[in-house]
Amino acid sequence: MKQDIEIPKVTGVSVAIVTEANEEKTAQVHNVYLLNLKDIRIENVMVSSSGYGQNLTTGEEIRTSTLRHYIGEMKSKSFKKIEPIMEEVFGLNNQFWVSFYVNKQVFDKKFIFLPETIVEGNKIVVPLINQRGVMI
Repeated sequence: MKQDIEIPKVTGVSVAIVTEANEEKTAQVHNVYLLNLKDIRIENVMVSSSGYGQNLTTGEEIRTSTLRHYIGEMKSKSFKKIEPIMEEVFGLNNQFWVSFYVNKQVFDKKFIFLPETIVEGNKIVVPLINQRGVMI
């Protein structure tokens, strides 16, 4: 029954948080990107994002709003900006749930940036974007 359901593994799709200059080139901002590193396109791409965790001083549970983004189609070896992200939520679990189709087969995966992982020491040059950021 449940064990008979095949859940396909997601590969070649990543989420990155990239630090870059704002449009006016006057300040640094952080943006979340979806990367299709596959050699084929992905279709009907949806991303739900939310943050959750605890206030370390009060122990109070914190939840951000859930945002949903319809990306549509992404060509092979491409990237798209999902949303900006503020430094104030870097101390939370930042979750991005990505769903998409490849050849009429549905795939989905949760990408979770754990608290305090979006730091300079974890940054790399993100493929395709060629800017520094943290990537899962």
